[in-house]
Amino acid sequence: MKNPGKLFIVATSIGNWEDITLRAINTLKNVDLLVCEEFRIGSTLLKKLSIPAKELINLNEHNEKDQVAIIIQRLFEGMDIALVSDCGTPVFADPGHELINQVTQMGIEVIPIPGASSLMATLSVLDFKLDQFYFAGFLPREKDQRKNVLNSLRSIDVPIILMDTPYRLQKLLEEVSQTFGKNRRVTLGINITLENEMFLRGTISDVIKQLQMKKAEFVMVVHAK
Repeated sequence: MKNPGKLFIVATSIGNWEDITLRAINTLKNVDLLVCEEFRIGSTLLKKLSIPAKELINLNEHNEKDQVAIIIQRLFEGMDIALVSDCGTPVFADPGHELINQVTQMGIEVIPIPGASSLMATLSVLDFKLDQFYFAGFLPREKDQRKNVLNSLRSIDVPIILMDTPYRLQKLLEEVSQTFGKNRRVTLGINITLENEMFLRGTISDVIKQLQMKKAEFVMVVHAK
C-alpha cells in the first residue's frame, strides 16, 4: 500500500504576480494535482508560471463536502496535492476548512507554503505600534446581523480588522461611521499590490471624502479609541 501524499496549502499572489514565492512555484511544479476554487483561475495560474497542465479539482463553498472525499482518495493513492485560492493565502475566508479538518484527522500531513496576505500587508504599514488586534473578518450579509456584530465590536479596545466583498466597500464605511462615530480613525488598504494600490488614513469621515471609487478589494483597520 502506498504512503499517502501530502496536502500543501499554497499562498499565491494577491494581485501582483511577482509576489509569489520561489517555494510556492516549486511546490506547484512538483505536486500531482491542484485544488482550486475555479478551473479557469487554476489553469491560468499554471500557465502564468509556465507549469505544465495538471489534473484540477474545484473546491468552493457550494461543493466542499462532496469534493473532500475525492481529494482524500487521491491523497491515499499517493498523490501530493496543492490547495490554492483565487488569490492570496488559502482557507483564510476561503474554502478548505473541511478538507483540512478531515485530512488531519486521518493523519495526512498538511504543509503551509506561506506568502502574500492582504491582512499582513495592511498591518505592516500602520502608522502606530501594533501590539495586538482583533480580526472580525467578513461581516454577515443580512442587515440586522451586520448591525448586531458591529455594535458588539464597539466594546473592543484594540484595533479591529474588517473585510468584505469589493461592492460593499461604501456600505461598510457608512456602517462603521454610524456605529463607531465619524471621528473614529481608520486605515483603509485598497487594491493592495496592484498599480492603483492606496492606503487612506484619518477619521472615517475624512476617508469617505478621500475615496474616489465605489468598488475595490480592501482591508479596513478601525483604530482603538
